[in-house]
Amino acid sequence: MNARLLVIALLFCTAIASFGQSSLKIAKLKYGGGGDWYANKTSLPNLIKFCNAELKMNINPAEDVVEVGSPDIFSYPFVHMTGHGNVVFTDAEAQNLRNYLLSGGFLHVDDNYGLDQFIRREMKKVFPELSFVELPYDHQIYNMKYKFPDGLPKVHEHDGKQPQGFGLIWQGRLICYYSYETDLGNGWEDQSVYNDPEEMRRKALQMGANLLSYAFMIE
Repeated sequence: MNARLLVIALLFCTAIASFGQSSLKIAKLKYGGGGDWYANKTSLPNLIKFCNAELKMNINPAEDVVEVGSPDIFSYPFVHMTGHGNVVFTDAEAQNLRNYLLSGGFLHVDDNYGLDQFIRREMKKVFPELSFVELPYDHQIYNMKYKFPDGLPKVHEHDGKQPQGFGLIWQGRLICYYSYETDLGNGWEDQSVYNDPEEMRRKALQMGANLLSYAFMIE
């Protein structure tokens, strides 16, 4: 690790340590390009509520919004990204996101249908040397607090494809998890939004809890 990244890592760790257990916060990623980064307005608050009630995580109940290029991103151990359309990272934003992920941050990208081609292109700006790889079902991400022996739950149908979970892995560490063809975040929404069965909503929330547990490394 070079001196610059070491400083960034120290800043990130200091931010995490300074939270206090009851003020840990997570954020939604705001990005350019015209895509609806703001989609699924009730998703993260519901996921936070579930994790606090079921796993006693003590996450601040209010989600934050953080821009890709902002230094504030280092204040969040977990950042969630969603949307249906175009995504564009500037070179400076891509570098900032790279530094964040290499410093211990974790990014969850949830394809809300239509994001796939854009996020794959833009994450190549962030990590030109890495490609998304499909994670096997025995990966730790599916076996944290809740067990998913068959991988991601299928919340909503679009093209009849099986849900897939992809990852960017840096030196053996999963730094970005990409949920595809599942609409996981839709499953976190208020029940009145999509009228999904409660069993399906719970599975989606449990998978989300696994993501947070992995990001926080809560065994």
